[in-house]
Amino acid sequence: MVVVRYGASGKLMDVHRPADAPEPVPAVLLWHGRGPDERDVLAPVARAAAERGVVVLVPDWRPDAPDGGRTHLRESAAFARQHVAEFGGDPERIALAGWSLGGKAAVGVAVNPGAFGDWRPQAVVGIAGAYGSVAPTTGTVPLDDLRVGGDEGAPVPVWLVHGTADAVVDVERSRELFTALTERGRPVLLHEDVTDHAGVIMTEFVPEHARCLPSTADHAVRAGTRTAEVLARAAGVAARNSGRRL
Repeated sequence: MVVVRYGASGKLMDVHRPADAPEPVPAVLLWHGRGPDERDVLAPVARAAAERGVVVLVPDWRPDAPDGGRTHLRESAAFARQHVAEFGGDPERIALAGWSLGGKAAVGVAVNPGAFGDWRPQAVVGIAGAYGSVAPTTGTVPLDDLRVGGDEGAPVPVWLVHGTADAVVDVERSRELFTALTERGRPVLLHEDVTDHAGVIMTEFVPEHARCLPSTADHAVRAGTRTAEVLARAAGVAARNSGRRL
């Protein structure tokens, strides 16, 4: 793993690379959730995804910035597209993903790419997100964007991952988006696992640290490993399946 700086703000980004993989390989830009500058929270799932043959770029960003973090998110996407080849990644095969608030941000790009510079990633992965309020990437509500249906381009495939024991963001939020995408004929897959909001990224929330830390609990290892597989497959490491569940 290497650490680089991106954008005018010079924020940090971790780059996880697969070992001994033929280049170029698919890549994933993975956004963390609401806690500011918490790229380290995603390290376990990012490492697991890199082991499956993708370059994973995990930037810090500040949801508490005056613009809700939109500038950081835009800058991280521009950096990924312009520099991923330097890390062995394929700029034509970049999936965009996010956890929690980052998942909403990523899905916002899938359903309203025009509000994010018209970038259409290889696919988008929403992990434990809620999609009925404003996404920091677009300033619009993903579910509302779907109802308006103003995107005329080729639809970006959406992969959804959620824990059925999530007490922070109910699994019904991903089911709601899955239904809305399906009704509109959009490509979408949903994977559910018996875990919580932190376990789905191979972590657990530790109150005394006020953050998520790596977990060895069976449910977290199982669910986080599955999330890593989804990230790799969405980026193009393996063929996509069809249907509700992966």
